[in-house]
Amino acid sequence: MHPTDRPRRSLRAAGVPFLATLCLLLAGCMAGEPAADGANGQASQGPEPTTLSSAPAVGVSPGASAAPTAPPSRSPSPEPLQLPRGGTDLFPEYRLVGFSGHPTAAGMGRLGIGDIDERVDEMELLGEQYADGRKVMPVLELITVVVQASPGADGLYRAPASDEFIAAYLEAARRHDALLLLNIQPGRSTMTEEVKLLEKWLLEPDVGLALDPEWDITGNQLPGQTYGQTAGEEINGIASYLDDLVTEHDLPQKAMVFHQVASSVVTNEAAVEEHEGVEVIKSVDGIGAPGAKIETYNTLMRQLPATVNPGFKLFFEEDTALGPLMLPPEVLALEPAPDYVLYE
Repeated sequence: MHPTDRPRRSLRAAGVPFLATLCLLLAGCMAGEPAADGANGQASQGPEPTTLSSAPAVGVSPGASAAPTAPPSRSPSPEPLQLPRGGTDLFPEYRLVGFSGHPTAAGMGRLGIGDIDERVDEMELLGEQYADGRKVMPVLELITVVVQASPGADGLYRAPASDEFIAAYLEAARRHDALLLLNIQPGRSTMTEEVKLLEKWLLEPDVGLALDPEWDITGNQLPGQTYGQTAGEEINGIASYLDDLVTEHDLPQKAMVFHQVASSVVTNEAAVEEHEGVEVIKSVDGIGAPGAKIETYNTLMRQLPATVNPGFKLFFEEDTALGPLMLPPEVLALEPAPDYVLYE
């Protein structure tokens, strides 16, 4: 059954590189290019290139799943759809605090470690320290389209998740009144094509997007050897597409994140326009000690368009290896204070 055909319940109410330990998949940032063009060469970088596996992880398939699964069912309600914790607008009422990851590889982020409900409980406790006068919205950022070492049958160097896999995480998000963001590492596919393949999930009021431009490769580029790149025009086009879905289906605002580890991975951010139904968020990526991360943030936020909201990413293991993990008061002291704080 298609998700729009079933009843719903109302929800409207750094600068040192390091080696990442990834099992079957590659995720996160890579070395070989500074994380930003900061002064004194102190900007944070991603890990050294990692040997990739050609095998997709458990729960993902190199093609469309044979038996699509509908998102978890809801009870019928005449009320308009809302965000999981009430209302239809994300900002400034909420601050988003999330974990990212993939369950088959702990090295891909906190969301892939242990029991999912325990992770969300941990996220809730951490989120309390980020409230600062706002409500906190937990976010499960699930790496849904995963870059691969081998091209696969279609030559696109990526493995999409099965419907069953996504449905399980959406169910977990709903148990905790949280948002689910579907993270895309497109390989030699395109961001736009991969987003449209997820449309039935994006029709859900509690599902948004996260884009990883560093894995948006073309031509002869290979993942793990060079940074990919996504243009601001494409980001704006995806936001416009989401905005149309929100308008047509009377959905609450969508969160749409793009992660940026270096100025080169997103071109012409000024092309991102205002979209009433979508909050576009730029999440500053990159691993390092607090000073390097702050410098990277300052550099990449220097020309932040008024149409884009600020976000910040931290790494429990990798940041700690290079210096103390930044504390919530230090993160909130960033200028501008991030609307989305993500931990990997």
